[in-house]
Amino acid sequence: MNTIFLQASQQQNPYMTPIFLVLLIVVFYFFMIRPQMKRQKEMRKFREGLQKGDKVITAGGIYGKIVEVQDNYLFVEIDTNVKIKVDKGSVVASPEDIQQQQK
Repeated sequence: MNTIFLQASQQQNPYMTPIFLVLLIVVFYFFMIRPQMKRQKEMRKFREGLQKGDKVITAGGIYGKIVEVQDNYLFVEIDTNVKIKVDKGSVVASPEDIQQQQK
């Protein structure tokens, strides 16, 4: 009986390993890579659509309102007559986005 089991285990299909690897890559793509690319695309679209008067949060946790938009940065008013220059890459739409960027 041991010899039958031994012979059966030695006669595996040679295509099983590559098929398993391809299946693993497909699953990894749909559950990890594709959602991350979608979030990055939404974030890029949000940053390109920033306008004067929008309320934003910086990655450092500073809440403010946009008073001027430039190509790579913007000026955010955080209090009356207090403006800071912020890189567009550090502006997020909501506090949940800050947590996702840190991961």
